[in-house]
Amino acid sequence: MQFKEIVGQQAIKQRLLNTVHENRVSHAQLFLGPEGSGSLALAVAYAQYLSCEDRSADDSCGACSSCRKYEKLVHPDLHFSYPFFASDKNDTALSFIEQWREALLNNPYLSLDVWRGYLEAENKQANINIAECHQIIKKLSLKPFESVYKILILWLPEYLDKEGNTLLKIIEEPQPNTVFLLVAQNQDQILNTILSRTQLVKVPGLSFDDIRRYLVEEKGVPAQTAEETAYLSNGNLTEAMAMLQQDSNNFHNQFVDWLRKCYSNKGLELMKLVDVMAKAGREPQKNFIRYGISYIRECCLILSDAADLVHLPAAEKETAKKMAAVMDLDMALHISQVLEKAHYAVERNANPKILFLDVSLQIVKILHFKILPKGINI
Repeated sequence: MQFKEIVGQQAIKQRLLNTVHENRVSHAQLFLGPEGSGSLALAVAYAQYLSCEDRSADDSCGACSSCRKYEKLVHPDLHFSYPFFASDKNDTALSFIEQWREALLNNPYLSLDVWRGYLEAENKQANINIAECHQIIKKLSLKPFESVYKILILWLPEYLDKEGNTLLKIIEEPQPNTVFLLVAQNQDQILNTILSRTQLVKVPGLSFDDIRRYLVEEKGVPAQTAEETAYLSNGNLTEAMAMLQQDSNNFHNQFVDWLRKCYSNKGLELMKLVDVMAKAGREPQKNFIRYGISYIRECCLILSDAADLVHLPAAEKETAKKMAAVMDLDMALHISQVLEKAHYAVERNANPKILFLDVSLQIVKILHFKILPKGINI
């Protein structure tokens, strides 16, 4: 992957280029950025630039032997580690390398949920186990085979449990020309012992203009749709692409119907809706809740006398104004918090029927009985 293929992030690209030009490549770097920001893509492009045999001032050449191998993710001095769903204690990342290459080549803006779809994950928990830590030490104890650098890209080090401490010595005292590129989303979940040994590279979420421009110029999305999607995705290109693949209009109709039934406290009809939502797949459930969170956020703007900032299609905006008429700002904020907790629960494989029934009852209490739930901080 080349830097020119990555959406936005010009300041980060230049910073990475400067480390090479000024001969100050840190042996352990942490690319910290939210989902959909392109932090993993940046790490791969940086690794390719470091290994390129004919690099220019601002990018790898894309044509040399090293770059051609990087384009297929098969360079012998490029190694990956990532969370996986082990069925055996001896499983390592190498057990899933073919699926990994396919997933990353198809979508450099990979998320854990997308990655899960490439594996027979079922209800297993993702982790980076002790066997993988030993495999990393073994691989990185050797000298580079072809390139000047031997590079390990470790995606989501948050999934390293205490076993990750076995990596401390090789991170702190690696073989010459060994580079660790850790790619993370949540700094608080990384082992402090590892965090303290890395140089931080903060990757911000993408800007509205970056996503809008990419959708229009690269994906051929109509300008109006691109603007709405860029706004609702909140800097997350992964989410923006997921929104385009889903029927957002259907989400709108279903979500508004759900709120109306909650407002009217129509128990039997709510149960039928809960059954429909529970039968949908995990990804549609998450996207539905994401849409709901975005929609309520637009209602909050209307309730705050900022309707000019609302980025909804005309018909949906009119519906949002009607919904805003039956709630106040506190109610809308509490519904948003309930939905965010529901999204978290879906990610962790909560029983969907119980979850959506519970969420429905909470929204009934807020909209119909005007009772705000306790224990939720706004």
